[in-house]
Amino acid sequence: MSFAPHIQIRSWLKQSAERAATLTKLKVWGLAAVLGVLTAYGVIGFILAIEWITEVAYGEPGSMLAEGARALSPLRAFLVPAIGGTIVGFLLWWSRRSGWIPDFRCQGVAEVIEARARPPGAITLRGGLVNTAVCALALGSGSSAGREGPAVLLGGSISVFLSKQFGLSAKDSRTLLGCAAAAAVSAAFNAPIAGVLFALEVVLSNYALSIFAPIALSSIIATLIARYHLGDLHRFVIPEYGGAAPLDLALGGSLGIICGIVSIAFLVVAAWGRSSTRWAVSRLHLPPAVLPVVAGIGMGGIGIFFPEVLGYGYQATSEAIAGSYSFSLLVILLVVKIFAIVLCLSCRFGQGVFSGGIYLGAMSGAAFGIVMNLAFGNLVASPAFFAMIGMGAVSGAIIGAPISTTLIIFELTGDYTMTAALMIAVGIATVLTQIFFGSSWFHYQLNQRGYDLSEGPQGVILQTIRVRDVMRPVPKDAMPLEEGVERLGANQTLGEALAVMAKLDVDAMPVTKTRTDNTLVGILTESRALKIYNKALVESLIEHHR
Repeated sequence: MSFAPHIQIRSWLKQSAERAATLTKLKVWGLAAVLGVLTAYGVIGFILAIEWITEVAYGEPGSMLAEGARALSPLRAFLVPAIGGTIVGFLLWWSRRSGWIPDFRCQGVAEVIEARARPPGAITLRGGLVNTAVCALALGSGSSAGREGPAVLLGGSISVFLSKQFGLSAKDSRTLLGCAAAAAVSAAFNAPIAGVLFALEVVLSNYALSIFAPIALSSIIATLIARYHLGDLHRFVIPEYGGAAPLDLALGGSLGIICGIVSIAFLVVAAWGRSSTRWAVSRLHLPPAVLPVVAGIGMGGIGIFFPEVLGYGYQATSEAIAGSYSFSLLVILLVVKIFAIVLCLSCRFGQGVFSGGIYLGAMSGAAFGIVMNLAFGNLVASPAFFAMIGMGAVSGAIIGAPISTTLIIFELTGDYTMTAALMIAVGIATVLTQIFFGSSWFHYQLNQRGYDLSEGPQGVILQTIRVRDVMRPVPKDAMPLEEGVERLGANQTLGEALAVMAKLDVDAMPVTKTRTDNTLVGILTESRALKIYNKALVESLIEHHR
C-alpha cells in the first residue's frame, strides 16, 4: 500500500507527458515563431513596395492616393493604371509560361484555404514571391483590390516551403498554414487578436486547442515586428460620434439589412464578372494577358472622374468616416467602387476583397447615418458611428467571417463603444448573404474549382481523396478493359466513386486512367473505399477536437 501514491504519481506523469506530446510539438512551435518573423518582414516589404510605387506614380503614398491622383493631369491619371495593367499582364504571362505560377491569375486567400483542404494545393514559394510582386505593382498603380489576399498568400507560400523542408505531417502543415495567415493579417492590419481568429475561422475552420498556441505565437511576433518598423498606428482616425444610445443598437440591425443587400449585390456582380471574363477568353479567344490591360485602362478612365476608388481606398474610407462626403457622393462612390473591384478581380489586375469590403461598408454606413441624423437629429449617433458598423458588416458578409471581422474593425479603429451594434449588423448581413448568395467570396472561388467546403471535414475528405490514392493497382501488362464496361477514372474523387458504386449496387469496380480510357490501372472495392474514408474521418475529428 505504501507504493500506491508513487504508482499514481508515475501514472499521472505518464498521462501528462502523453497529453503534452499531443498539444505541444516543439518543432511546430519553433517553426511558428520563425514563420511569424519571415511573414512579418515579407508583408512589411510588400506594404513598402506598394507605398513606393504609389508615390512614384501619383506623387503621394497609398494613404493619400486619391489626393495625389486628383492633382495629376487627366492624361497621367489615365496612363498610370493603364501602364500598370500592361506590365501586370506581361508579368503574369511570363510567369505562367515559365511555370512559376499554376494559372494566369493572382492568388489569394482562396488558394490558402485550398492548400489547407488539399496540401499543398497550388502554393509554392516562388509563386508566392511572384504573386507578391505582381500585386504590389497592381495596387501601387491604382488597382481597386486589397492587400490582405496577397499578404496571406505570401505567408502561406512560406509555410508550405517550411513544411516541405522539415517534413511535417499533413496536420502540422495545416497548423503552420494557419500560423502564416494569422501573421499576415496581424502584420498587415496591426490586429493580432483578429489575425488569430481569421486563421481559425476562415483558413482552418478549426478551433482545436493544439493549434491555438502556435498560431497566437506567430500572430504576436508578426505584430511586434510590424509595429517596430511601421509604428503602432490605427489605419483610420475615428472622430467623436457622440456616444451610442439604445436607438442606435436598433438602427444597427437596420443597417445590417442594408449591408447584407450591398454584400449580395457585390457578390452577384463579381460572380457575373468572373463568368463573363471566362466567356470572353474561351469564346472570343481573348488572350489572358490582355485582361489586366483592359482593367488598367478601365481604372484609368474611372480614376480621372473618381480618384477616390483607386487603390485599396483607405483615404476615401477615412473621409467617409469623418463625414466629408455628401449622401449623393457616398452612393455614387459605392456603386463605382463595386464596378471597379469587379473589373480588377475579373481581369486579374490584383487580388483581395477585404479592403474593398471595408470601403463599401464605410460608404453604406455613412450614407445610412446621414439619413438617420436627418430623421432623428441628436437622438442618434453621428454618421461616423454607422460608417464603422458598415465597415464590419459588409466586409464580414463578403468574406464569411463575422467573428474575426468584428475584431479586425475593432482593432483598426481602436474603439469598442459600437461593438454591440456592430455584432448585430455583422450577424444580420452575413446571414442574409448566406441565404441569398449561398457562400462567401472565398468559398465561391473554391466552388468554381470543384471544391465545396461547406459540408465540413467529411465533405473535404470525400472531395480531396482521389481514386488513384486508394485503389489496388494491377500489373502493368493487365488486359485492357472492354468497351461498355462501367469503370472509375483514377482522378475521380472518393465521394464520386462511392456514389457510382452505390448507384450501380456493386461492391467493386475497375479503374482506368480516365473514364473514357480502356487502360486498366487498378481495382477499387467498396469496403476499401469506406475503410479509407472512416480512417480519414476519425483522424479529422481528432484534429478538430484536440
